[in-house]
Amino acid sequence: MLYMRVYRPRFTVIFIALCVTISILGTLSPILQSNFRKLSFTPAYAFSKPWTFVTSIFLHADIFPNGDFLHIFWNMFALFMFGTFLESRIGPKNFLAVFFLAGILGNFAYFALAPNSKIPAVGASGAIFGIIGTLAILYPRLVVWMGLMPMPIIFAAFIWAIISFIGIFTAGGGIAHEAHLAGLLFGGLYGFYLRKKMLYRRMVV
Repeated sequence: MLYMRVYRPRFTVIFIALCVTISILGTLSPILQSNFRKLSFTPAYAFSKPWTFVTSIFLHADIFPNGDFLHIFWNMFALFMFGTFLESRIGPKNFLAVFFLAGILGNFAYFALAPNSKIPAVGASGAIFGIIGTLAILYPRLVVWMGLMPMPIIFAAFIWAIISFIGIFTAGGGIAHEAHLAGLLFGGLYGFYLRKKMLYRRMVV
């Protein structure tokens, strides 16, 4: 396990507050909810609305008529549990890199597999899986729960990767499994980068 300076996880809290605020405002105002939907990521319009690669990360299924609050609830729960831990260990700059690049690459993965799709995608899942991937490399023995079963996060990440890969080829469900897998793989690669960087610093010191 690597030991490093501990930071205050302020961006995790900011992102959670932003997502929850958007959800509440959308619930209170149908007009705002309609405008928020325009910020979702739709592959067919990806390059005419490039900002949606980022803005969609902070939106969740409750902005749609048939959406529910479970999407944002579980995403924010996971972001709090994993995000606060990771940000406190790797600092704000690296955390922002993991969060945004994993989220953006998740959208790119959706675009790559369905470039003409007009089905919008929203959610921080790709970014959260990026956080999990980074944690799996830096803290492989960190215990997490999958259902009722505790296990090291490295094993959980491997299981999630398999589920996401299989999910790509399974129709239905309304889940962008490719975004999850892309985020997870990027997070793992970034974890290797940070691990090598931290080990080098220890050798120099």
